[in-house]
Amino acid sequence: MLPNTGKLAGCTVFITGASRGIGKAIALKAAKDGANIVIAAKTAQAHPKLAGTIYSAAEEIKAAGGKALPCVVDVRDEQQISSAVEKAVEKFGGIDILVNNASAISLTNTLETPTKKVDLMMNVNTRGTYLTSKACIPYLKKSKIAHILNLSPPLNLNPLWFKQHCAYTIAKYGMSLCVLGMAEEFKGEIAVNALWPKTAIHTAAMDMLGGSGIESQCRKVDIIADAAYCIFKKPKSFTGNFIIDENILKEEGIKNFDVYAITPGHPLLPDFFLDEQPVIVTKKPETHELKEEEAQPSPKPRSGAVEGTFRIVKDSLSDDVVKATQAIYQFELSGEDGGTWFLDLKSKGGNVGYGEPSDRADVVMSMSTDDFVKMFSGKLKPTIAFMSGRLKIKGNMALAIKLEKLMNQMNARL
Repeated sequence: MLPNTGKLAGCTVFITGASRGIGKAIALKAAKDGANIVIAAKTAQAHPKLAGTIYSAAEEIKAAGGKALPCVVDVRDEQQISSAVEKAVEKFGGIDILVNNASAISLTNTLETPTKKVDLMMNVNTRGTYLTSKACIPYLKKSKIAHILNLSPPLNLNPLWFKQHCAYTIAKYGMSLCVLGMAEEFKGEIAVNALWPKTAIHTAAMDMLGGSGIESQCRKVDIIADAAYCIFKKPKSFTGNFIIDENILKEEGIKNFDVYAITPGHPLLPDFFLDEQPVIVTKKPETHELKEEEAQPSPKPRSGAVEGTFRIVKDSLSDDVVKATQAIYQFELSGEDGGTWFLDLKSKGGNVGYGEPSDRADVVMSMSTDDFVKMFSGKLKPTIAFMSGRLKIKGNMALAIKLEKLMNQMNARL
């Protein structure tokens, strides 16, 4: 862990989405120096699923040694942003650092992303970041520290990161484009940088995306807080950078990253937008699509690892499993022993087989036969496969997560 130096004592840090998760962690790190924290977030009343409000965060900030100003701010509302900025300047005399952390996410493809979700992501991620920066810049210009930090990724134009969740990527990259433009526009006056984690970070949002058990593949929010603190210590000339948390901490002399792990020694989930496995891009989906068009074999007995896996899955089925899942899964497998397979967890007793299911599938999963067998035997986490592009999911994401839980139960038999 990175020790505090006291450098941020008396500084005012305006953080969007600071009632929980990464935003709150950055706030608490700065508070230990005696900083003033403006908590600009939506949650004024306790959420049924997500812990923390702007007021509970304020109490934690005060306990850590900082001063706090909780403000109800939906970054889609320009008036709420302006009001919070005015209150911050009135209470603390200015703004020294802005952290654009508020973000919305929907990992859905183009046809399955409702317009309402598209608008939410564009308005929170890109527009919200732009408007909050615009409101704070006149005061940041007067500061000796003067930093804007966006929690957004490097601008990686690998199509892999667009094809599964195009709207989310566009909205998130909008935050990064703000860094690119504003760093140049305000060079010498304000440092503008982006920070992104190398691995998945354990937050309430990650729990909702990845389901239970995901935390063992994540790092704590502390690593982002420490990396942000490193950036705040830099001069204004340190600008226009797209920083990965682990890299900047290594530069600070941090060698033991197990202290940041939820489960030290456990394999970690790589975060979005970082090419951990660039070889995936060379796969051409058109190839196996043509194969499917050329020959649609009638269902026939199959042999091999895939058939063996489905046989074990079938033996594991029960009315209880069907009742708990209530979904039909279709698998489009490329490679030896591939083709279309299904897992019916809606019909009484459940069923598996080669070919398409009799009723419309709720979830369609496309992957190689090798990855399919690895997933069901516990050697490849579905979340990792999805995030690295090895698994494509079409349909209900919540039901896909249900299947991952079922896989975990079957791993011992496979």
